Amino acid sequence: MSHTVAPDAPDKPLIVLTPRTVWLIFGALMASMFLSSLDQTIVSTAMPTIVGELDGVEHQGWVITSYIMAIAIVMPLYGKFGDLWGRRWPFLVAVTLFTLGSLFGGMAQTFPELVAARGLQGLGGGGLMILSQAIIADIVPASERGKYMGPMGALFGISAVIGPLLGGWLTDGPGWRWTFWINVPVGIIALVVAWYALKLPSHRSNRPVDWLGIMFMVLSTCGIVLLTSWESLGHDGYDWSSPQLLGLLVGTLASIAAFIVTETLAPEPLIPLRLFKNATFTVTTLIGLVLGMGMFSAMAMLPTFLQMSTGASITSSGLLMLPMMVGLMLTAIVSGIAISKTGRYKVFPIAGLLITAAGIAWLTQITADMSMIVFGLMIFVLGAGMGLVMQTIVLAVQNAVDPHELGTATSANNFFREIGATVGTALFTTVFTTRLTDNFGGLAEKMASSGMMPADGAGFSGGSLTPAAVEQLPEPLHGWVVDAFTEALAPAFWYLVPLILLGLALALFLKEVKLSNEAGMVARGEAVAG
Repeated sequence: MSHTVAPDAPDKPLIVLTPRTVWLIFGALMASMFLSSLDQTIVSTAMPTIVGELDGVEHQGWVITSYIMAIAIVMPLYGKFGDLWGRRWPFLVAVTLFTLGSLFGGMAQTFPELVAARGLQGLGGGGLMILSQAIIADIVPASERGKYMGPMGALFGISAVIGPLLGGWLTDGPGWRWTFWINVPVGIIALVVAWYALKLPSHRSNRPVDWLGIMFMVLSTCGIVLLTSWESLGHDGYDWSSPQLLGLLVGTLASIAAFIVTETLAPEPLIPLRLFKNATFTVTTLIGLVLGMGMFSAMAMLPTFLQMSTGASITSSGLLMLPMMVGLMLTAIVSGIAISKTGRYKVFPIAGLLITAAGIAWLTQITADMSMIVFGLMIFVLGAGMGLVMQTIVLAVQNAVDPHELGTATSANNFFREIGATVGTALFTTVFTTRLTDNFGGLAEKMASSGMMPADGAGFSGGSLTPAAVEQLPEPLHGWVVDAFTEALAPAFWYLVPLILLGLALALFLKEVKLSNEAGMVARGEAVAG
């Protein structure tokens, strides 16, 4: 068990967690989570149109980076502040920030305004992700929490399906600004529902805020995200003679070191290092880190592969990813029910990581002319593996820590997974683009030998490769370009397999702790079971 903190007396009478109260709160959380998950798929569909209209194509990486950076920064903050003062007001703030970011995103007239709006969305979106998980742990005992994991997983799957469709329809119809503005009425509804349904206690805490730790965490996180996004932000590769890049690297390493020192000395640290003495927390956090590195790397490149190889539109490529979401939803629901019935959870991350590794290894066999049925089976296997792992490791963390640190532990686990996803995607992209550059060098030679070299002598480069441009190429050049892309991507998946197998090895050391029969609020003396 983690270090126990003396409970703070709630400002209001104890809450009675009747089934009706629990489902009301759960409904409020689902509405807000839907808001956050839907936004990512809607906006990604419209992104080429948005950056083109706002003259930001060369710097479009900032639209993604600002959102990721904001989410990563606020994850530990929402977790810690929720533990200190209660989760009701931080949750309402998160919904408000996300809704305002959506409003301003739709109103953006310049590219910098759009980047700022996406950052504001991230400040809210990070809170919705963390606080939803922590509040579920507050109101539902770990022994019953599995059956709530299914609907939460299904929600992300539904949003992944309808998001691209809705984003494409809005972009082609009313305009891309509605991909942001559609969040505003949904956000207002979510805010009203949360205001009335989210009856959670607030605290008056005298414990000090770790402002120094927050500062170094922000600097470290910003540095990591900027370093891993260096090329997508418009820089021509990693030139380590660049004073800017070297300065960013040194500053990031210094901030990480200062953060670790600060957390060992702070009376109330932002991310208590004592959590790592808890074997379950350490193992699940490391699993989340490597899973994030492998999972998001694979997911990031697959839609582009579909657009290149099949000529599918952005919307269609999103739909072709549906089997992965079906696999994820199916195993998340089934494993959640099984965990609630049996009280056993260790087997699921082990099986899930094994299946995920198999799915990623299978993706090394993709070809430009492959059957979409076979591709669908590949990504179904990948999704099925992920569905067994993602929610289960969060449940394991929450069950193994002190109830007073539910938010801190949940946010720390998600924070490291987000960092893993950021770093892993950058490394995977570097491997892929390096291979792609080599392949296009060979393609230029093939074009020259066949008499197809353009009059100016220019060949193809990865930087100028777009699905629309590839679709217009005549044969056999079209086939050569698609093959060059596929032959760069397929072997790159082998680099992810050892990461997932490392997670599998870690999962074997996961200690199965008996699932608690008390909800977090009941354990802290803030509520009674109905």
